[in-house]
Amino acid sequence: MNILIFLGPPGSGKGTQAKKLAEELKLPHIALGDILREEVRAESEIGQRAKELMNAGKLVPDELTIELTRLRITKADCGSGFILDGFPRSWKQAEALEQMLKENKWEVSRVIYFRIPEEEVVERLADRRSCKDCGAVYHLKFNPPRLEGKCDLCGGELYQRADDNEKTIRHRFEVYEQQTRPLIEHYVKANKLVELDASKPIDAVYKDLLKVTATAVVP
Repeated sequence: MNILIFLGPPGSGKGTQAKKLAEELKLPHIALGDILREEVRAESEIGQRAKELMNAGKLVPDELTIELTRLRITKADCGSGFILDGFPRSWKQAEALEQMLKENKWEVSRVIYFRIPEEEVVERLADRRSCKDCGAVYHLKFNPPRLEGKCDLCGGELYQRADDNEKTIRHRFEVYEQQTRPLIEHYVKANKLVELDASKPIDAVYKDLLKVTATAVVP
């Protein structure tokens, strides 16, 4: 059973790395942000609640993200493990996750923390663009679409998220650092956490990721 947790502030590239590793290991990539956006697009009950909160500029409560995670990791494709991207983000979420794993007699294989300076995050997120239709994410400098303003996958229109402005980015970075510091200390004490320099190019970070997960993942 391979269970990997990816921690890192918005813009650290953990989502990109999680997708690459998930493909290589044939494991589900579970990104709570993507799941929430899917629920919003589907206009489900959870999606409507999340949309109201996000439109009001409020954080989605722990109870909602915990329930979404609980539902997702019990699906059949998680039988051999999974990669969690963006969860847990608070101590309450971490405690809930540990309880979920204990109930299934599972345990975390490795926690990867993608360390990156604040200024690098600002530069990355300011040039990020997302597809309105399928949610695919691009970067004007590092991962541009083939056709300007259009998604490579579905042809949908690309847009800049409202929270991808410098003031909001810096605030999100500060909040994330405050929320996750106790988690990092916890996983360090549990001898589960490894830090990676996420400011390197994508391929270099992935090479480092493969090294640190090689000893934690069961073939």
